[in-house]
Amino acid sequence: MPEYIPSPTEWVRKQVEQIEASGGREGMTLRGMPVVLVTNTGAQTGAVRKTPLMRVEVDGTYVLVASKGGAPKHPVWYFNLLKTPDVLLRDGEVERPMRARLVTDEAERARLWAAAVAAYPDYADYQTKTTRQIPVFAVEPV
Repeated sequence: MPEYIPSPTEWVRKQVEQIEASGGREGMTLRGMPVVLVTNTGAQTGAVRKTPLMRVEVDGTYVLVASKGGAPKHPVWYFNLLKTPDVLLRDGEVERPMRARLVTDEAERARLWAAAVAAYPDYADYQTKTTRQIPVFAVEPV
């Protein structure tokens, strides 16, 4: 089994620890909004990585937004999902295997982006801070 490497960012590491210790009963919010915990495989290390991301769900599909707060570069987990799209997604106390797919169809992306902004309005602001188009992943049951 691959080694788990915790996030180098302290607040992320602590939130993941809280989620895991409580079986998803605690730590499932960020700034008062719901999150999911995405367990993925590091693109360079092959290690297990865990990332809390804003919870956006549309008809059974989860939407992951690689915003990194509007930074000029994609978050590391973006590259992880491109290389190994199979993830374990925790939504509260429920964990399930899922597969991530980078959304490239413009109409689908527009629909999912609108849902993401409705769930977490800061995404719209993040897009204005960067010249890159913020990537959107659809995460669906395996």
